[in-house]
Amino acid sequence: MVEIRVHGRGGQGVVTASDLIAYAAFDEGSYAQAFPSFGSERTGAPVVAYSRISDREIRTREPVLYPDIVIVQDPTLLSIVDVFGGLTEKGYAIVNSSKTLEELELTDLANRYPPGHIVAIPATDIAREHTGRTVPNAVLLGALAGLTGLYQLDSVVSAIKKRFPGVVGEKNAAAAQAAYSLVIEKKEAARNASAN
Repeated sequence: MVEIRVHGRGGQGVVTASDLIAYAAFDEGSYAQAFPSFGSERTGAPVVAYSRISDREIRTREPVLYPDIVIVQDPTLLSIVDVFGGLTEKGYAIVNSSKTLEELELTDLANRYPPGHIVAIPATDIAREHTGRTVPNAVLLGALAGLTGLYQLDSVVSAIKKRFPGVVGEKNAAAAQAAYSLVIEKKEAARNASAN
């Protein structure tokens, strides 16, 4: 089973991101589960959502304490929430930021994981460019497909278009595709750097 934790703030589509991960996996024949955890339910408040993907029926319902994957939709959470807490030893993390891992002070974290497992991508910028909005969730789902291979890009594009039919879905799908390509480039660069 693969367990995923999505961190963000109210209004950033954290719960939708978790749902779309489950939809994409379900489309590929996996069992999937998605659910949120709310504290203060207001725009801007920290929000966490969880997804699980398995080739068997999922019976557990508790929060994900030891995620295989962490998605951070808002980098301001890095200093106030232990977003990487419990991340498994071969886990993956994607941080929405135009800053480098060094600028985010995540170099030590990245060095504890296989090369390319911890990445920062400018998801908000990509979302703005493709959709005219700053909601990073669809972008990060495309990035997740590129980083982990957990599901195919086509599956996340299909999930996005089903959830948001019409122009909104098309724009978000294009944003997810752009993030996928960017992460593939980053993975290749990380592999080359570790080989030298």
